[in-house]
Amino acid sequence: MSPAVVNEQPLEAKAITGVIEELERQAAENPSKLKVRREGGKTIVNGEVDVDALVMVVVGAMAGGP
Repeated sequence: MSPAVVNEQPLEAKAITGVIEELERQAAENPSKLKVRREGGKTIVNGEVDVDALVMVVVGAMAGGP
């Protein structure tokens, strides 16, 4: 397996975790506008999402941030 393939897994996992945590944070901040729930391996999102904040989380994960 090439190093590029090996390195994608942790980055992908960080991005997924970051996105879900950001969506949950936004939902907790404004529950009347956004609802997020997990069912099995799926995440259900209903409402308004601050895409700018979501993108910042993904960029941060790609840059190696927390």
